[in-house]
Amino acid sequence: MLLRWIRQQLGFDPPHQSDTRTVYIANRFPQHGHYVPQRFADNRIISSKYTVWNFVPKNLFEQFRRIANFYFLIIFLVQLMIDTPTSPVTSGLPLFFVITVTAIKQGYEDWLRHKADNEVNGAPVFVVRSGSLVQTRSKNIRVGDIVRVAKDETFPVDLVLLSSDRAEGTCHITTTSLDGETNLKTHYSVPETLVSQSVSRLEALHAVVECQQPDADLYRFVGRITVTQQEEEIVRPIGPENLLLRGARLKNTKEIFGVAVYTGMESKMALNYKCKSQKRSAVEKSMNTFLLIYLGILLFEAILSTILKYAWQAEKKWDEPFYNQKTEQERNSSQILKFISDFLAFLVLYNFIIPISLYVTVEMQKFLGSFFIGWDLDLYHEESDQMAQVNTSDLNEELGQVEYVFTDKTGTLTENEMLFRECSINGIKYQEINGKLVHEGMTDDSPDGSVPPLSREELLFLKAVSLCHTVQISYEQPGDGPGNPFPNANGFSSQMEYYASSPDEKALVEATKRMGVTFIGSHGEVMEIKTFGKSEKYKLLHVLEFDATRRRMSVILQTPSGGKVLFTKGAESAVLPFTKSGEIDKTRVHVDEFALKGLRTLVVACRHFNVEEYEEVDRQLHEARAALQQREERLAEVFSFIEKDLELLGATGVEDKLQEKVQETIESLRLAGIKVWVLTGDKHETAVSVSLSCGHFHRTMNILELVQQKSDNECAEQLRQLARRIREDHVIQHGLVVDGASLSLALRGHEKLFMEVCKNCSAVLCCRMAPLQKAKVVRLLKTSPEKPITLAIGDGANDVSMIQEAHVGIGIMGKEGRQAVRNSDYAIARFRFLSKLLLVHGHFYYIRVATLVQYFFYKNVCFITPQFLYQFFCLFSQQTLYDSVYLTLYNICFTSLPILVYSLFEQQVHPHMLQSKPVLYRDISKNSLLSFKTFLYWTLLGFCHAFVFFFGSYILMGEDTSLMGNGQSLRANRQLMFGNWTFGTLVFTVMVITVTLKLALETHFWTWMNHFVTWGSIAFYFIFSLFYGGIIWPFLHTQDMYFVFVQLLSSGSAWFAIIIILIACLFPDIIKKVIYRHLQPTSTQKSQFETNYQGIGCVDSMCCYSEGENGCARLGRMVAQVMGRYNPAYANRCDPTLCSLCCCRRISYKLEQDEPTAPQE
Repeated sequence: MLLRWIRQQLGFDPPHQSDTRTVYIANRFPQHGHYVPQRFADNRIISSKYTVWNFVPKNLFEQFRRIANFYFLIIFLVQLMIDTPTSPVTSGLPLFFVITVTAIKQGYEDWLRHKADNEVNGAPVFVVRSGSLVQTRSKNIRVGDIVRVAKDETFPVDLVLLSSDRAEGTCHITTTSLDGETNLKTHYSVPETLVSQSVSRLEALHAVVECQQPDADLYRFVGRITVTQQEEEIVRPIGPENLLLRGARLKNTKEIFGVAVYTGMESKMALNYKCKSQKRSAVEKSMNTFLLIYLGILLFEAILSTILKYAWQAEKKWDEPFYNQKTEQERNSSQILKFISDFLAFLVLYNFIIPISLYVTVEMQKFLGSFFIGWDLDLYHEESDQMAQVNTSDLNEELGQVEYVFTDKTGTLTENEMLFRECSINGIKYQEINGKLVHEGMTDDSPDGSVPPLSREELLFLKAVSLCHTVQISYEQPGDGPGNPFPNANGFSSQMEYYASSPDEKALVEATKRMGVTFIGSHGEVMEIKTFGKSEKYKLLHVLEFDATRRRMSVILQTPSGGKVLFTKGAESAVLPFTKSGEIDKTRVHVDEFALKGLRTLVVACRHFNVEEYEEVDRQLHEARAALQQREERLAEVFSFIEKDLELLGATGVEDKLQEKVQETIESLRLAGIKVWVLTGDKHETAVSVSLSCGHFHRTMNILELVQQKSDNECAEQLRQLARRIREDHVIQHGLVVDGASLSLALRGHEKLFMEVCKNCSAVLCCRMAPLQKAKVVRLLKTSPEKPITLAIGDGANDVSMIQEAHVGIGIMGKEGRQAVRNSDYAIARFRFLSKLLLVHGHFYYIRVATLVQYFFYKNVCFITPQFLYQFFCLFSQQTLYDSVYLTLYNICFTSLPILVYSLFEQQVHPHMLQSKPVLYRDISKNSLLSFKTFLYWTLLGFCHAFVFFFGSYILMGEDTSLMGNGQSLRANRQLMFGNWTFGTLVFTVMVITVTLKLALETHFWTWMNHFVTWGSIAFYFIFSLFYGGIIWPFLHTQDMYFVFVQLLSSGSAWFAIIIILIACLFPDIIKKVIYRHLQPTSTQKSQFETNYQGIGCVDSMCCYSEGENGCARLGRMVAQVMGRYNPAYANRCDPTLCSLCCCRRISYKLEQDEPTAPQE
């Protein structure tokens, strides 16, 4: 037990698994001695990642899997083991800081998870034990316990329903927290246990549940229950309709009793909340590549320095100078070991070229930046009170790199709010007018509003529609009182509300209600309808559930006259092939006509059984449902046996309205260079009609089709013809339509040809798609040679595989549940929000992160290259140029905050401009800001600035002694002031100021926070250095920097050198920006000009004056123009008493208004 407890605390205690699970109700185990009880998980929910015992080792292991962290750990260990030029603190402290900050962040997040777990695990529950109902904590429930759940309570475990307070043993539940479906679902108990409605009866119950081991599928459960009554064993099959899932809520039922079968982390809810596979952004991959390149630079510098050291020491006078005589042990030591030791020492000396704080800064930027999506009111949907949701912040910048969007149709492009429009009955088309079924083309001309009598075929069709479904009814509304709930002529009340898992079903049942055939509800096995006020009761014998393979659902009923009838509804391709009578051809034509109008179609059919046929059907269904092995396959065979020889009744056409601004959104994405593919399960005609109406296909577009292909050869030939047509046809844009069957053939052996055709089409529509086919299409494009960035967006469970496969997955908070939202990276309420999410947030995030990464490498090259150059002047003695405190704090304090704030707030163009000009998205496509060319520019710029820092300081302060005068003797002052630490401090001071101002030059959007951290970082460096060097600190062993910084700043020549070096570094960069802006401006820079100069009518030049403009404003306007920061609202607000360039720099910052502000007169 102790060993198991230790393993459990460390997270290594997998429960014993066997093929099936045997659960003895109330834990009445067999009395014979051969029984070995199975071991099951307890009922604790553990969403946390760590425990008190494993936090430190597990967290450290995860953090040191990162290249930079592991590298600095090695460097730190090397510093501890050998004599290195820098203290181990210089590497250890930054590493400790990064590890600690990350550990605190992850520990806090995990503590919140522990807190939430404890609330759930400590919730009070009631279980039946020892003949009485006792209260305990949720975590104490064991498999086999009988649990009581009251109305509106949440199920604490996965339960098999034994009984309820209803006589028929049923209960209603909602699974909103599991799949988002708000409809009431009915669950059933088996006849042998439904009478056990009291504790005493449950205590007397002898039963065993055999079921499958737990899996994550919410809708799959295979088992059987064996009840012993009077020494006779009765076996009943149990399935999903008998299983009450943890997290679901009991509704409209006073109480239920159930037996726990899956507990804790083995419950289906817990299995569904396991972590998804980690997605990595293109920026992160580029970052790792750059790290490896810089590691190569580091190794090159260390090897070169080691070789040059030994080349220099080949002369005896440099090998053993008089002031550094070797010991006998040093003379006799191995040359190889000395070479390795020197190499490692140089490695330690240059190790800061690898930016250790890059990872933690990027993590903080992504985490904090992700809040902006949730705070954006433009992404808030007021009607549903839903705001945008970020499930992972690791992919923020990937939103700015999308090249292909794969979207579902129903509920994503459309509202998923169904409205009955038309139907076809017995080959005749009808439409609904004022709640009446009227022949197409006719009007409702009955003056008294009376309902004309329906024919037998019309009535049978309406009855089939009102009975073939899984709709539930709720009468619970405020103000309900006793009495007849159906007071009007048709027998229904306005207080009755339908709940359905499918919007189609709800729309159809509501339509039949308006036409006079009203579904009243289900009571146990009885379904009741009222036909123009006359009640009819049908006994529900079997439900043949809908599945994605059959694409239809059926019910078998016993009619009031005692006959047995099957009602079936489904897609026309899933029903029409199995019909043998009825107006098949006419109905097929009508279905196609409905589809051309963009309506969703369903075909309705029936089959009447004689006594012998029904007995055979009942027997086969019972055997298949009782099977523990291959139950789904056996049921599929039986369903195919039943759903044949059908009599066609008719078809329905339901309209699904387009969402608002779908057409504008698709057009914006197209202008941004993003190709949109629609992947839907709808039929060909419906999908094409919706694509045309939403702007996915243009009327002028040449539509190509790859449909109804029967063989590989036929499919290949058609693909070749399409490719030839695209090459020969001079039409600008092509659209492609593919169906599911043809897609399967195309993906089987013609992927390359298929992709060639698709990539040459502006828009692709795939219809009749299965969920896995959607994922295959995404994977095919994702893994193509170009490796484009893909985005998938959908709202239903059938879109989950596609969402998880794409680089970025977005869930729509629609009416098809929350599976898509749960499995997505981001969630939005409407498709139109995708435009701002990509064109604005994606644009901002990518620019911010890309600049952050490049800037980090730039400032570290600036930091460590002078250290490398300094070795040429100290005989490669490994003398450090900077003080160890400066080495430690450079990345942590002096230069960290400005880039973090920049990466949170930078905006190169106003958001409205980004949305109004989607073409700006192309400027950042294909990871252009992190291309090797851009990386090379920032790296070379870092080396150039480092050379200027070092040699500028050396030339200005090291050679010309006339620059050293500050009232003292030149020679004495030179000895006093210009030593090793003074020179290094001068280089470091220039470097801190330059890299900070370089970021200021890159900043286009100034906020008060940018000003505070930019100028505050420089001020902090000076204040810190004054205190550090101006006081003798008792806890420091040596204080080389004592009075160095004060003495340096007291020299006017030092200030002159700082200013000259700053100008030498930054002025060429300004000139380059001005030239490129005027000679080769990007679309983004052109848009900056347009934004800046809206409302100014004159030509912007030095001789152009706005009325009342002073010289300060004019000069400020010109500077701001070349820097891309001008705002006309501030052009003339300069205080005349402060006519200087500094005053006019105030125009840099303004939170721009929605409408451009005209310059003041």
